[in-house]
Amino acid sequence: MAKIVVDIRIDPPFRERLEKLGDVYVADDPSGFQKKARALPSEQLRDAEIAVFTVPPTNIDEAQQLRLVQLGSVGFAQLYPLKLAERGIRACNARGVYDTAIAEWNISMMINQARDLPGMFRNQAQGKWDTNGRFHEEIRERTVGLWGYGGIGRETARLSKALGLNVHVFTRHGVTPRHDTYCVPGTGDPEGTLPDRQFGPGEELEFLASIDFLVLALPQTPASTGLIGERELRAMKPTAFLLNPARGPIVQEEPLVRALREGWIAGAALDTHYYYPMPPEHPLWSMSNVIMTPHISGSDRGPHFVNRIWEIALHNIEAFQQGRPLWNELTPEELRGER
Repeated sequence: MAKIVVDIRIDPPFRERLEKLGDVYVADDPSGFQKKARALPSEQLRDAEIAVFTVPPTNIDEAQQLRLVQLGSVGFAQLYPLKLAERGIRACNARGVYDTAIAEWNISMMINQARDLPGMFRNQAQGKWDTNGRFHEEIRERTVGLWGYGGIGRETARLSKALGLNVHVFTRHGVTPRHDTYCVPGTGDPEGTLPDRQFGPGEELEFLASIDFLVLALPQTPASTGLIGERELRAMKPTAFLLNPARGPIVQEEPLVRALREGWIAGAALDTHYYYPMPPEHPLWSMSNVIMTPHISGSDRGPHFVNRIWEIALHNIEAFQQGRPLWNELTPEELRGER
């Protein structure tokens, strides 16, 4: 039987299913999902063919028999230094586990921004009766722009269409059917039929000028770090809003602060940041046109997270052993941080 090493939380029903697929070692992690690098016992790693973790063990090089890595996270930058592609090791991430939660955050932030709910809350705290017209807005018939069209973008598109928004998408490779990727049943846009307009390389500014909400729905890679700067922010409408549930550094920090102060855009909702935690003196905290949430739009503390992680992991381990397609398999280019 295959040796399987696990360094994320696994509940008893999933462990019972996993033990039917191999010789299982589960590292002790009372906190739930291990997020700090640590060494695992050499005698366990040495013969491991399959490893399930979020953060690679510090002694991962000892796993000379390793053939498959299953991540407990959607982000995979932690794999770049391991040179898995060069070693012929396949890897899959947890794409899909956060799609519904983050898409709901996106919709709620669009409504919050359009109707200035933070302004209403400030009025409530002051006992102030204010019926200003900005509180009467709606998002129907506005246009949401999704930069990236993976699972989060597709579920945001589905919810947006249900609310009567137009959906514009910017992708480097076009919108196509999406198979061999984990998706919560009944969600998303597996066939890629929902967008009203698609934009590609060279059409970034046209895309940005066409939308009322920009939702960043792409991973942070070396290519996407700093992707949104002054040029891109100035291309947006002064009435448009930016939503960033992806990664903070995709947007350049200083241009974003200027854009919000000087009115290049109307506001922003930020769930991912430049510092963890964001220092209390950072100007973004005190801006009335900014909603700040502490990276909770999709969370491993959510009620469905463990079930979804292990639905992916168990499918992939069994499929790997049977020579079937894997869910969420990362390409060699992705494993090298090239896309």
